[in-house]
Amino acid sequence: MSKSFAAVVALSLLLVTACTKSADRVVVYSAQDEDYAVRVFEGLNLGVAVEPKFDTEANKSVGLVAELRAEAGRPRCDVHWNNEPLGTIRLARQGLYEAYPSAEAANYPPAPGRPYAAFAERARVLIVNTRRVPLGERPTSLFDLAEPRFKGTAAIAKPQFGTTATHTACLFEVLGPDGAKAFFRALQANGVNVVAGNKAVAVGVAKGDFAVGLTDSDDAMLELLAGKDVAIVLPDAETSRPRFGTLYLPNTLALMKNGPNPAAGKRLIDRLLSREVEQKLAEGGGYQLPLRTDLQPLRTTVLKATPEGARMQVDFDKAADLWDETQTFLRATFAR
Repeated sequence: MSKSFAAVVALSLLLVTACTKSADRVVVYSAQDEDYAVRVFEGLNLGVAVEPKFDTEANKSVGLVAELRAEAGRPRCDVHWNNEPLGTIRLARQGLYEAYPSAEAANYPPAPGRPYAAFAERARVLIVNTRRVPLGERPTSLFDLAEPRFKGTAAIAKPQFGTTATHTACLFEVLGPDGAKAFFRALQANGVNVVAGNKAVAVGVAKGDFAVGLTDSDDAMLELLAGKDVAIVLPDAETSRPRFGTLYLPNTLALMKNGPNPAAGKRLIDRLLSREVEQKLAEGGGYQLPLRTDLQPLRTTVLKATPEGARMQVDFDKAADLWDETQTFLRATFAR
């Protein structure tokens, strides 16, 4: 056998092995918390193995978006499950997704022209330590974190990453860049504590390390239901600021263009958009707020006695336009 012929045979075997392996699995890059996502993947019965890749708390959401962009020429991922919309919008603009109109998407609010689906969402909330902050002194607004009464006792996650980065870009869009920059500079001047992630914020407040923190509703709910001395506040539920209010961020699902197993990727998206999964995300420890029209009553029970506040009227597309500007500002302001 000639060396050239042997090389061709070896390459052929390698390609067959790779194709077989791709057919036996579906790869999902997920920014959702690993504990919740793994429970969802169990028992999906797709006929193939679900192979998830998660990011770390330290580079939440942003890290996977960067990986998907780097792998665009040779995708390794079939489905992108993001826990916020701005990274998804930015990848969609770069043409990395293949539009897939899942029949299950009809059960969600319409998203015409989007190559991705939005489902279970979370609120950005304030978590308060009830031992450190009496009832009459609890914050009601995001801006309260910059007040002298919370000097050195408030906490936020690293603002360059995760939903805190998304929140920042949304504030840039709603308040305008100057207004948002003034807020974050006031936070820094007030000695805000910057910790690894939203879970660390919630746990730190529950332990009494901090008096108040900005976090995601699911992380706050875990501490509340564990019987910790905390309360949840939906910030700016009553505000005179135009378009302001509590920020709600949906999860998103997208089929990667030229992924290794698109057929299984489509089946995975169908199952993740199912009623069973949306309900599991709401009640199975994830405490996500369902967007499915047939599960809307669950929204009033997921956050228990905490009513839904006024929703921030943010244009996510415009917030995505401001992403680079917000990242430049955050790096200059906090990465020191």
